Amino acid sequence: MAGPSSLNDTLISGRFMEGWCPALSMGGQGVIERYRKFLPVTDKTCIISLNEGNTPLIESFNLVQALGGDFRLFVKYEGLNPTASFKDRGMTLAVTKAIEKDAKAIVCASTGNTSASAAAYAARAGLTCVVLIPEGKISYGKMAQALIHGAKTIEIRGNFDDALELVRELGLRDEIEIVNSINPFRIQGQKTAAFEVCDVLGDAPDMHFLPVGNAGNITSYWMGYNEYRTEGNSSSLPRMMGWQAEGAAPIVRGHVIEHPETIATAIRIGNPASWDKAVTASKESEGTVDFVSDDEILDAHRMLARTEGLFVEPASAAGIAGIVKSKARGEIPQGSTVVVTVTGHGLKDPAMAIENSKAKPVVVEPEIDSVLEVIGIG
Repeated sequence: MAGPSSLNDTLISGRFMEGWCPALSMGGQGVIERYRKFLPVTDKTCIISLNEGNTPLIESFNLVQALGGDFRLFVKYEGLNPTASFKDRGMTLAVTKAIEKDAKAIVCASTGNTSASAAAYAARAGLTCVVLIPEGKISYGKMAQALIHGAKTIEIRGNFDDALELVRELGLRDEIEIVNSINPFRIQGQKTAAFEVCDVLGDAPDMHFLPVGNAGNITSYWMGYNEYRTEGNSSSLPRMMGWQAEGAAPIVRGHVIEHPETIATAIRIGNPASWDKAVTASKESEGTVDFVSDDEILDAHRMLARTEGLFVEPASAAGIAGIVKSKARGEIPQGSTVVVTVTGHGLKDPAMAIENSKAKPVVVEPEIDSVLEVIGIG
């Protein structure tokens, strides 16, 4: 079927014209297309994609040297996804399946990144998007994304866990699809990052570090590594090393945190939806779930930016902080291949980046001598 003749023809009551699929007319090289055989889609599935995935795996020489390490470190830079976080991998499949189910709207609770991704993919699909966020607990970068994509954004006088409970209730309605990581298609889509790591390295790494908030990512990576090995695309499995923030570490402490607190807003979650699966991943892989302090996160945030030129949001730096702590404990064997996932771009939270830079611009007169004085050249 030919595509619509005009933008006005494209949408009918907020939905694409019946029988017309953007994926069919525009093509696409997103994670569903690249890893179709591992995902629950058919040749007739209308894929909703923004060409997510295929993010770089960047070897980090300077950071390893700064730590005095004798191992190889690769940074999986997920901030280069379309909405600047890893959430897009799961959202493409969750929204694709929502269209398949003929849902009229999608809904999510979010600390920011899920709402940004859901809003963008809903816009792509012509769906209504509803996001519930904790009042005053979301960075402006993420709020801006949800609003500009047209999501119905509702602030809850409570935390993420309160918002998720309301989302669960809304999800009982047939016309509304939940796109949090309690949706199994989110986990299925996110596992593709593990495939990409193996494709680049030629096998799985020895250790994989990553932040843990709602615990969907550690769950999905472990699923992906296992599936790839089963299919003969890799020969080994990594130890999964998950890192929570000290003030939001329910898995580490073994109980729900009623009022989680951390500067790393993306992992400020007191009752993770994938708690049990994260514990399984860490145990089966002989890895761990541990915590790092806010100060350790901020130090790692600044260190990564200044040693490797990689700008990430604070929560992303939890995995880097975990590497620093593990190296200090002697827990990273010499010669190991280590991967760390940094989950979101630094522009998600520019205010925190400016504060954590511990630097200010210097104002001078428009004279070359004044500039030379500031940069220390006489």
